[in-house]
Amino acid sequence: MRNAIVQLPAQRTAGEKRQVLRAAIRQLERAEVYLAAAAYMDLDDREAQRAVNQLRADVESLRRHLSDQRVTIRS
Repeated sequence: MRNAIVQLPAQRTAGEKRQVLRAAIRQLERAEVYLAAAAYMDLDDREAQRAVNQLRADVESLRRHLSDQRVTIRS
């Protein structure tokens, strides 16, 4: 069985593309857990807190985008 993640994008079937997107979404969900933990730590640094919050927003935006792409492939 071929692993869709290590296939070149041009060689992936629609099912493999969905599988890769789902794997990426899961990784972003894991990243959000770590960023949330960092956000709730008392960093005592406004700039760091702003950066963590921006990263959380960016990760969520990317996760939503990939989810939308995954839905589009199904159609």
